[in-house]
Amino acid sequence: MQDRRAASPLATTNGEDTNMKIAFIGLGNMGGGMAANLVKAGHSVRAFDLSEEALSAAKDAGCQTFSNAREAVEGVDAVVSMLPNGEIVKKVYTGDVIGHAPHAATLIDCSTIDVATAREVADAAHAEGYKMVDAPVSGGIAAAAGGTLTFMVGGEKHAFDAAEPVLSAMGKAVIHAGDAGNGQAAKICNNMLLAIQMIGTAEAFSMAQKLGLDPQTFYDISSVSSGQCWSMTSYCPVPGVGPQSPSDNEYKGGFAAALMLKDLKLAMEAAKRSGASTPLGGHARELYEKFAADNGALDFSGIIKTL
Repeated sequence: MQDRRAASPLATTNGEDTNMKIAFIGLGNMGGGMAANLVKAGHSVRAFDLSEEALSAAKDAGCQTFSNAREAVEGVDAVVSMLPNGEIVKKVYTGDVIGHAPHAATLIDCSTIDVATAREVADAAHAEGYKMVDAPVSGGIAAAAGGTLTFMVGGEKHAFDAAEPVLSAMGKAVIHAGDAGNGQAAKICNNMLLAIQMIGTAEAFSMAQKLGLDPQTFYDISSVSSGQCWSMTSYCPVPGVGPQSPSDNEYKGGFAAALMLKDLKLAMEAAKRSGASTPLGGHARELYEKFAADNGALDFSGIIKTL
């Protein structure tokens, strides 16, 4: 009789068999580190990306590589994807994953895409009998490589339960946000708030300096006062102030301004669809559009340079 434990995510919870066969589609700056952490956790990873360089790096990290997504998803227990946008996510899942991966496999999309497409793809998966979650991440490239991402997960409870062991191997926190699409909703709301927060922090430091306050002195005061926020105390946009951040490396690395702009565009699209009022989110999008036009590769905290 065939041993079915390795083909079931439930095998990760009974202490008998923690190894799973996982397809990973999309091995860019984030996906490459995430796939490597799945290998470190003892899983067998079947990797695919259009980039030969990304495939080579994945192979060096211990992944088995494939020339197309359909081959990668054959016989797996789970599929994880980290792709650039909703159009590509929909194309990959409807064309290469649904109907080609085993129906017992759990489908996990970690891309940041629009809520409507996330729900459309989940509906298509459910219609064919698959469990699927949207699980966008917070944490950036360093967290992806270090296995300290936070996952915001949308999907039915049984799908979340099946996905959690996979996600836990790549992150420090896995949080169920509710039904399909709610992971994306949490991500774009969070990043809209982060963008607004960073602009406010940059404005405050810039004005403090113009008024004659030393940046470190202002940090010492505001970081223990009512103006305290993550953008100040964990990711200060002023070089040499607070914990080390991209500002200490000429705003290189971290979370690219172009990616922040992408998330703000998704947030404004969702606000329009839902009828939400987001005047500060809209203004943040305008400011990041101007900044990212010439500085898209720089960290989003570099927006202080425009002030």
